[in-house]
Amino acid sequence: MNSTSQHPDSITLSQRLMLYVELTRLNKPVGILLLLWPTLWALWAAAEGVPDLHVLTVFITGVVLMRSAGCIINDYADRNIDKHVQRTRNRPLTSGRISSREALILFALLCVMAFALVLTLNHLTIYLSFGALALAMVYPFMKRYTHLPQVVLGAAFGWAIPMAFAAQTGSVPHLAWLLFMANVLWSTAYDTMYAMVDREDDLKIGVRSTAILFAEQDRLIIAILQGLVILALALAGSQLDRGVWFFMGLGLASGFVTYQLYLIRDRQPVACFKAFLNNSWFGAVVFAGFVLDYAITGAR
Repeated sequence: MNSTSQHPDSITLSQRLMLYVELTRLNKPVGILLLLWPTLWALWAAAEGVPDLHVLTVFITGVVLMRSAGCIINDYADRNIDKHVQRTRNRPLTSGRISSREALILFALLCVMAFALVLTLNHLTIYLSFGALALAMVYPFMKRYTHLPQVVLGAAFGWAIPMAFAAQTGSVPHLAWLLFMANVLWSTAYDTMYAMVDREDDLKIGVRSTAILFAEQDRLIIAILQGLVILALALAGSQLDRGVWFFMGLGLASGFVTYQLYLIRDRQPVACFKAFLNNSWFGAVVFAGFVLDYAITGAR
């Protein structure tokens, strides 16, 4: 029997574990990286280059847990939609290889594990964590009600930024919200590239996205969003009194932006997806700029 047609109760333990990996996208770590990089930006900025080891461990582990939980609730929300989209029709939930009940139990378990980690941090971080959970649960349903689900995704992915400042310093300064806004803009840009891959399918089934909203102006608006991201990060670097190494990283990130805009020039789905994936390098070089600048020049 083909594994795609097996009843959830008839598969082996090893097959079930592989389905969990597929459901949580642990086999596709780009989502973890896109959530991890801005979290690390915030931790390095808040800690002036030397984050507390316990806080760092909690946030890295929490990123993996919450991104995995987010994938589950996203697939649960889209279980009757994904079967109509070429790219997603074979996902475990929509194909029936995992039951909705099983997926929700796994989602709850991951959330409890993440919250247990948060409980080892200060009260402000614990309070902020409820906002993270709310955004993670709300985001998957936004594509039914607004053309701006990518903005909600940006808020969900960026909520770790104020949490990181709270955990490291006990407060959430204006700088944290500047980095948060940079992440919202960045996430909106790269997730629009992602949505461009599915635009034709989404139009057929009535799913909304910024790719549909922006229409023929999609490339221009993405370029503007990316320019604003660079500007916001430059302002953050200036407020932190960062030096040449940070701005060299930002310069490299600008190069990746140029490459992404080149890739999406013809709106070809494969190229748009490649541009989306390239954003993990954008986040990485910005983080490298933070690390090198603090390591070489120290706090100022």
